[in-house]
Parts: sequence; C-alpha cells; structure tokens
Amino acid sequence: MENDEVILLDFWPSMFGMRVRVALAEKGIEYEYKEEDLFSSKSPLLLKMNPVHKKIPVLIHNGKPVCESFVVVEYIDEVWKDNKVPLLPSDPYERAQARFWANYTDKLYDFGRRIWTVKTEEFAAGKKDLIDPLKLLEEAALGDKPYFGGESFGFLDIALIGFYSWFYTYETICSFSIEADCPKIAAWGKRCMQRESVSKSLADAHKICKAVVEFRKKYGLE
Repeated sequence: MENDEVILLDFWPSMFGMRVRVALAEKGIEYEYKEEDLFSSKSPLLLKMNPVHKKIPVLIHNGKPVCESFVVVEYIDEVWKDNKVPLLPSDPYERAQARFWANYTDKLYDFGRRIWTVKTEEFAAGKKDLIDPLKLLEEAALGDKPYFGGESFGFLDIALIGFYSWFYTYETICSFSIEADCPKIAAWGKRCMQRESVSKSLADAHKICKAVVEFRKKYGLE
C-alpha cells in the first residue's frame, strides 16, 4: 500500500482529530494534512466528503472518505494491519471493553465545554462534571497499568489522549488541578507524551488555552 493516497481533513485543536493523527503516527502512515478552519467556514471538500455530519475528522483513502474518529481509527488498524502492533486487542472481550470505554470518553467533550463555554460562576458544576468521569476511568479502566490496555499503548489510550492536551486549558480557566484529583490519569498522560506518535500529533496545550481565552473574551464569558 506504498502508493496509497491518504488525506486527513482536520482542525488543529480537535481532540477527535488528534485520535486519528496519533493512530496514523503509530502505524507509520504518511498522509497529507488539510486544515479546516471551523471558526470561519467549512470547505467544499469537507462538505463533499462528509455530507451527513459535515464534521472533521475525515480520512480520505484513495479518494474514498471515512468519517467519525473511532470509525477512522478502526479503519486504520484494519487496513494497515501489518504496520507495527495492532491498536485494538486481539481478544474479543478485551476489544469490546476497549470500545465501551472509548465511547465513554466522548462524554468528556460535553463536560469540558461546560467549563470553557460558561461564565465563571458556573465553574464549580463544570469541574465536578469533568472530574467524576475521569476518576471513573482511572479506577475502573486504568488502575495501576501503564496504559489502558496493559503494557501496550492502544485504542483506549488513543481515545482519551486528545483530551489530555486540553487539561491545561480546563485547569487554567477553572483554577484547579486534575493531577490532584486524578493522579494516575495525569501520570498516564505524561507517559503517553513520551511517545513520539503522541507528542508530535497533539496540539500544543498553551496554544489551545490561548485560543480558548480569546474565545471567552470575544463572547463575554470572562
């Protein structure tokens, strides 16, 4: 599959797009990155390739689009199955568990928005909404393992790691420490960042925070 054309339509601060970037990096797949500026307008290419949801990320493989981050990550794992280690566990039960908890991580998007899109007086509720599911992931899924799948970095790690790049923003805006409440999750994130596939794929945490602060000022949320 050396001559395959692989294009990724993405938006730089998207934790969903980061999942795909990390998966591609883990598999060592070269691709063309096309930035979608969702703050302004959606490109004709995005609307053509994802006419149903009109959202990123979209992986275009030899002209054919694959949409929705988890669908894309699984597609990458199946198509490039000979590239390095698999992202999903081989055991059916473990694979089902990885998918279950990965779907659960999507809740963090809405919980995170309750921090950076609300006024200051609403921060307390937003903080609790974010910390509680992180604690559950820490206790029920991660435990004392280095990665969610055990010794190997995999599907559930990819599902959550994009949110890790937003932790600094949540903490800065809301004045709290995720590490204080969820030390194992914090340690896991630092461990993942030691992987080149992660550190080179995730958006810069300070750049995200700067963009969010500007957004909050623009819409009078400060």
